[in-house]
Amino acid sequence: MEISKPQNQSNYDKVIEEWRLRFLKMDQEALIEKFQLESDEMAVYLTYFNYKMRIDRFTGVITYVEEPQKIAGFNTCMDIYNLFHYSIDIPVASGILVPFRQVKRVYPFEAAYKRTVLKTLQETFSGHVEELKNACEKLGGKPLPQGDVGYQLSVYPFLDIAVYFWDADDEFEAQANMLFDSNITDFLHEENVVCVAADAVYYLTEAAGLDAKEIYASSDKR
Repeated sequence: MEISKPQNQSNYDKVIEEWRLRFLKMDQEALIEKFQLESDEMAVYLTYFNYKMRIDRFTGVITYVEEPQKIAGFNTCMDIYNLFHYSIDIPVASGILVPFRQVKRVYPFEAAYKRTVLKTLQETFSGHVEELKNACEKLGGKPLPQGDVGYQLSVYPFLDIAVYFWDADDEFEAQANMLFDSNITDFLHEENVVCVAADAVYYLTEAAGLDAKEIYASSDKR
């Protein structure tokens, strides 16, 4: 797996298009019942990183309720479509947050996750502790005692992660870490765990008022 800024965005658009069409073939009523989703005749709604998302029932396009003209990016789309497709029959969060390496089946992606997602989080918020705290608050985060910044964030209302950050000092560079619900791969494909982490960085950076750049994940294994 490699994570990078794509040279050819159309390749990612093609993947989103494939999954948009897959969504249209899914049993939407079953999904609404399974995840206790809000819905109406036109759309299904799901909260993702404290943003209310709208999935059109007739086109499959995912947008933001508060910004109807804004179409969701690659990672967000994949984390929503893949939740609907890959989750087991009755997924239940454990409530136990563990390091990336302890999540089931994600080991092949750990090096890329550290090299890109964590590195971006560390570099982006070095010297910006207050901005990160404020961003976590904007995303509805719950403070945790560890780190210069530590917050528990809801990916979905039923699934949480934790973000920890230690700012740079005279001896050490900034350090960051994330923890994930130990059952996250009961909800998502293992590669989506990296997409979740990448989106955490994206939405935190955006909420902090800094230059938000998406981190894209791709793999030949899917």
